[in-house]
Amino acid sequence: MKLQEWLSELEKTESAILATNFYNFETLTGVVQAAAESGSEIILQTSPSTIQYLGIDMAVSMARAALREYNVQGWLHLDHAESINLIKNCLDAGYDSVMIDTSDKSFFENVAITSEVTKLARKYGACVEAELGYVAKLGQRQDNAGLTDPDEAKEFQEETGVDSLAVAIGSAHGFYKKEPKLDLERLKKIHQITDCSLVLHGGSGIPNEQLQAGIKNGIRKINLATEIKDTFMTTLQQQLKNSSEIDLRKVFPPATDAVKMLVKSKIEIIKAV
Repeated sequence: MKLQEWLSELEKTESAILATNFYNFETLTGVVQAAAESGSEIILQTSPSTIQYLGIDMAVSMARAALREYNVQGWLHLDHAESINLIKNCLDAGYDSVMIDTSDKSFFENVAITSEVTKLARKYGACVEAELGYVAKLGQRQDNAGLTDPDEAKEFQEETGVDSLAVAIGSAHGFYKKEPKLDLERLKKIHQITDCSLVLHGGSGIPNEQLQAGIKNGIRKINLATEIKDTFMTTLQQQLKNSSEIDLRKVFPPATDAVKMLVKSKIEIIKAV
């Protein structure tokens, strides 16, 4: 089943899917093990930085092998790409879904570039995600400036034909300086007047009840990245602090298990809606 078809099924059942970034063998294994033990589908995401680190073909091979190994239904998604050339290379390599992020440009530029990507992706039968509004990235200010306008979201979706849309409703990438407060009324309005699946970026650190309220009001895909990196590295650093072990095959597994437990907890939150 194509990802866009699965997202449509989630709309019918008013539920959501977790989309997690992976960075190496260990984080990928932890994520997919969590999905397997939870009996859940999963979206595996790579950012352009991860592709630069692993390589496109390696990322695809690793993701496909992990899904087969643990018998998990999942999809491979390119997260926050700004280059159409990178998007085409990922589609050629077998990615199921791509995100074009030109949300920092004007509305009309965003529409034009996203439309180009949508047209390209259709040739591959791939899912397309875009972003509209200001969802703070690492190092950027975290406030409610630039939240997604519902009417603009409707126009954007109709003009571009995107399958999913990341909306700015008060979330941010990275750790939060204070507890976020999602604009659920805005989300509800966007959901009511658009036909695409809505995506919540910056899922790390959002209180559980707000995540669940977001799902109830139209979120169908929840992104998780920062907590995965932090959980893995914090656990690994603790292991290294208390051990002189040089065999990485003995040092890494606790960090992988910590990622697994984190992802399982997020899946449980989603499934509880």
